[in-house]
Amino acid sequence: MIKITDQYFWNVVFSVFFLGLITMAAIILETESRVPLTELTVTDYVLLALATWRVTRLFVYDAITKFFREQFWDIVKAGKGYELEKPKFGPRRTLADLLSCPWCFSMWAAAMVIFIYLISPYGVYLVVLLALSSVGAFLQILSNLIGHKAEVAKRENEG
Repeated sequence: MIKITDQYFWNVVFSVFFLGLITMAAIILETESRVPLTELTVTDYVLLALATWRVTRLFVYDAITKFFREQFWDIVKAGKGYELEKPKFGPRRTLADLLSCPWCFSMWAAAMVIFIYLISPYGVYLVVLLALSSVGAFLQILSNLIGHKAEVAKRENEG
């Protein structure tokens, strides 16, 4: 049986809000875009994809934005200390869910990145910065993975 909760209400509210923002952004971009969407190249899409990945990672995982994510969590007493816990219900629960789900947040991030990229020539600099940052992060993850595999192989050869 499907359990209906008030949390569905907040999920719908934020979905409608998101669709409203997307609609307003599309209306603005229709007349104010620095370049029409139909004229974007493969390079543009690669930059947008990498920038979206970086913004998503920044808001969902990175320590520098932890202070922002934590605003939507509750502080609860746990033993002698305190812990963060997702609220049980309400709009803060929806925002906590959004900021802990890369698939969910990437929709918002993509909308923001596309809007910034298309609305102003200065947005290009921000998107390129984010895209290069994502390449740097990917290379770091790859080098850590290679180093870890080499370390494991070394231990297996020694043992």
